[in-house]
Amino acid sequence: MTDIDIRIEGRAGRITLTRPQALNALTWEMCLEIEKALGAWAEDGAVALVIIDAEGERAFCSGGDIAEMYATAKAGDFDYGRRFWSDEYRMNRALFHFPKPVITFLQGFTMGGGVGVGCHGSHRIVCESSQIAMPECGIGLVPDVGGSLLLARARGRLGEYLGTTATRMDAADAIYAEFADFYIPEAHWPSLKQALIETGDWEAVDRSAQTPPAGTLARLQPHIDRYFGGESLTDIVGPLTFVDSAFATETLKKMGRNDPLAMAATIEMIHRVRPFDSIEKALETEYRYTGRSAENGSFIEGIRAAIIDKDRSPNWPHTIESVPAVEVSKMLMPIPNDWPQLTF
Repeated sequence: MTDIDIRIEGRAGRITLTRPQALNALTWEMCLEIEKALGAWAEDGAVALVIIDAEGERAFCSGGDIAEMYATAKAGDFDYGRRFWSDEYRMNRALFHFPKPVITFLQGFTMGGGVGVGCHGSHRIVCESSQIAMPECGIGLVPDVGGSLLLARARGRLGEYLGTTATRMDAADAIYAEFADFYIPEAHWPSLKQALIETGDWEAVDRSAQTPPAGTLARLQPHIDRYFGGESLTDIVGPLTFVDSAFATETLKKMGRNDPLAMAATIEMIHRVRPFDSIEKALETEYRYTGRSAENGSFIEGIRAAIIDKDRSPNWPHTIESVPAVEVSKMLMPIPNDWPQLTF
C-alpha cells in the first residue's frame, strides 16, 4: 500500500504511516494492514519490538478518513461506518494487548483515530510539536478507538474535561494526562530509532527521555476537578455558567463548539468505563454510540459543517443546557444483533 509502509528492519517490526499530504488520516485498509502485521509479529521471535511512526512534520495521524463515511451515510448506508468501526476497534484492541513493546513517535497532530494507533503502545513518545486531542464531539461523535478508557484513566476529572472540550495537549500535558510517556526532542528520534532497530533494546527509550517544557493541565487540575465531577452534562455546565472566571469562560467557549448530545454521552461513557478499566468495555460502549451516530445522532451534520461546506456552523439538535437523559440512554443501548459485531 502507498498509504502505509510495513516491514521488518533488524529487531524491529516497522509501521510507518505515509499519507503526510492527508495528515496521515487513517483509512479502513490501513487499519486492516496494521492488524495483520501485529498478528504476524506477535509470535515472531525475530521481532523484539514494534516501532510505529509517520512521515511528515505536521501530524502523526490527524484521525480517521471520514469523507467516505459521510458519503455512504448521506446515501443511507449506515453499515459502512459500522463495518469500519468494528474492524478499527479490533485493531485498537490488538495494539492494546500486543505482547511486546510498542514504541510510538507522535509528532504534530495525534487526534481521534490517531490516538487509537499511537496511544495504546507501551512507550509513547512526544516532542516539541506534539498536539494530542480527542476532538470527536466537534463532529457529532464521541471519543472512541479506546479513547474512553484513556480518558477514564486520566487523573481526577481530566477525562471528562478533555473529552467534552477537545482541549489539545502539548507534550507535558499529554504525559500528565497519561496519553504519553516520554518526552524526547524530535532531533534525537533518528538515532533512537536506529538503536532500537539494531539492538531491540526498548530501554533505550528510557535512557533518551528528557523533562518536557511546562504544560498547563496540572495548574488547571483543581478547577477541572471542581467543575467536572458531576454526573451529567447539566451538572457541569450549570455551575460553570454562574462563575465569573477565565477558566469558566474559556471552558464554555470550547464546549459551545461541540455537539451537546455527544458531550452528554461522553460523560456517561467515561463513568461507565471507569470501574471496569477494560479496553473491551470501552470499545463496546463506544461502538454503541458511533454505530448510531449517523442514523440517530449528529454525525452527518457535524461532518457537513467541518469538511463538506466548511462553514463551521453545525445545527445541533440540542442545546448545551437541555440534553434529555433519555436521548443519551438511547444512543448507548446495547449493540443490535443485525449490526456488524465486535469480534474480540
